[in-house]
Amino acid sequence: MLNEPVVATMIILALIAVGEVVSIKTRARVPMLLVVLLGYLVLLWVGVFPQDLVANSTFSTVGAVLIAPLIVHMGTLIPMKIIRQQYKSVIIALLGIIIAAGTILLTVSPIFGYKTAAAGTGPLTGGIIAFVVTSEKLQALGLTALVTIPVLILSLQSLIGLPLTTHFLRRYAVKVKAEMGNKPFVAATAEAAVQYEPVGRKENTEEAPAKKSWIPDRYATPSILLFQLFFGGSIAVVAGSLTGVHYSIWALVIGLVGTLSGFYRDKMMERANSFGVGMVGVIFVIIPSMNQVTFGLFLQNLPAVFTILLIGAAGIILGGYVGSKLVKWDVTKGIPVALTAMYGFPGDYLVCEEVSRSVGETKEEQEHIFNEILSPMLVGGFTTVTIASIVIASVLMGTLS
Repeated sequence: MLNEPVVATMIILALIAVGEVVSIKTRARVPMLLVVLLGYLVLLWVGVFPQDLVANSTFSTVGAVLIAPLIVHMGTLIPMKIIRQQYKSVIIALLGIIIAAGTILLTVSPIFGYKTAAAGTGPLTGGIIAFVVTSEKLQALGLTALVTIPVLILSLQSLIGLPLTTHFLRRYAVKVKAEMGNKPFVAATAEAAVQYEPVGRKENTEEAPAKKSWIPDRYATPSILLFQLFFGGSIAVVAGSLTGVHYSIWALVIGLVGTLSGFYRDKMMERANSFGVGMVGVIFVIIPSMNQVTFGLFLQNLPAVFTILLIGAAGIILGGYVGSKLVKWDVTKGIPVALTAMYGFPGDYLVCEEVSRSVGETKEEQEHIFNEILSPMLVGGFTTVTIASIVIASVLMGTLS
């Protein structure tokens, strides 16, 4: 029965659905990926899941094909107008992950080896795509034992990042509350709040004028939009093979340039009604990389994982502190922006909600605090998880041989 592709796919989707429910119930404190990846490992170890379960589903093939177009799509997500307005957030976020990456490589390499340090750095400074770039390279080099490290980093980093963010952001929120009587109310960029707000929470706002697109609206059907994404993804893959620069970097550049020039619209995969399938497909690509992870390897790599997590978090905090001083921001505002690298969206949105609700005593105070912290947090997370982490993971994996 488990050999049937539909049945095998349904079982993995059931595990993903459980992860989603747990994530929603815990307000992203327990990430969906943590439940999925560790749940899969445990069920694999006890013999409930066969090692060929994902292969039998054949859905991982779909996911593998969608990776390059998905990265192009990520380039179409960049809210360039907001990033220009929040350039200080970008500076702080970049300094955070650059200093974190340098700190990990300098301190972890002498203890556990350079390959171990490099395997954990990319996923720590970003999300799923950085993990995919890292795991692909590790498997291509035959370093399957090291895949455990990015798996665990990806699963556990938000459990460290979110509490640290809450600690610093609450301290900043208290200051904002105290200063409310001394300065006028300043709303967050409406475009940011609307663009990232979860479904069901959006207010009725006027839409910004649409950008001119190469493709007239009547031809912007899901099929044509997908063709555009695959066209960009194909160019990225070919360019990667010809230049030696990882295709993920080319795909990001193509997405960015394509959006700025009008070839792509914003949020291309969402417009093509395929983003959900794309992300599920990527998870199907990730899961088989754990088939070679035994319980012994899991325990063997835990010390390196926790060392990378702790040193990486310290490096991000240091980068956030330095960046805050550089742009003349309060460090309790800048450090949380840097820490968004450890969880991204929707964690950054949810932590803003929780902090503003817990610190503000009135609706006006809660709204003021929320609007003050939302845009920099969203832009910080977007800068690290969407762009910088992919570049860092690609560069580091390029140094392995």
